[in-house]
Amino acid sequence: MANIGIIGGSGLDNPDILHEPKDLQVSTLYGAATSPVRAGMIGKHNVFLLARHGREHTTPPSQVNYRAKIETLKSLACDCILTTTAVGSLREEIGRGDLVVLDQFIDFTRHRAITFHEKFAPHDPVHTPMAEPFSEHLRGLLNDSCEELGIRHHKRGTVLTIEGPRFSTRAESNMFRIWGADVINMSIAPEVILANEAGIPYASVAMSTDYDCWKTDEAPVTWDDILHIFRQNAQKVTDVLIRTINKMD
Repeated sequence: MANIGIIGGSGLDNPDILHEPKDLQVSTLYGAATSPVRAGMIGKHNVFLLARHGREHTTPPSQVNYRAKIETLKSLACDCILTTTAVGSLREEIGRGDLVVLDQFIDFTRHRAITFHEKFAPHDPVHTPMAEPFSEHLRGLLNDSCEELGIRHHKRGTVLTIEGPRFSTRAESNMFRIWGADVINMSIAPEVILANEAGIPYASVAMSTDYDCWKTDEAPVTWDDILHIFRQNAQKVTDVLIRTINKMD
């Protein structure tokens, strides 16, 4: 039996996937997470679900208390964290509704608390390695689940996180493509950074909902477009999460 944290992104903030769910109020040194923790079971495992933006999606991405979310899951002794996120595609081959099992990130945020280490103990600086920020083991389980379910997916991808809540300009979108980013969102950083600092294995399955604004033969992305595609395909992500959790020891 493992303790597994899930942070749900747009369209998956409150999925009905838990057996015998109940709400927990957890406080941390960084305050409370945006919403209560929904605790329950999937198979033999304890699962703790957090809505990244709140259950009613009332917290903008730049205002999410990422430190409180990770600290909450750490206090619940989570052995790992699985997350979902809606992303814009920066590559022609990553189509709407495709899943991407992320393996790298680029942090383009500016105004967020990005570390637990606000000061160092004397002669004891802490610099967390970040070369491989996403758990290879968890990524393998997610990719296997996608394969077994016959879901179109991409086994790896670099996500670039912008501050938001605005979308990119076309110049920015093209710059991010040149940098090597495959998809774009507003939430993976600093979430994955903090999970690594906390020593909790972290992995994320992203769903492509749009082509941002680099593709001039299509209209630029809107929030309504994102919700439409994500709601159409949310069951795929839910199925992948459940199958992945049931694979765990």
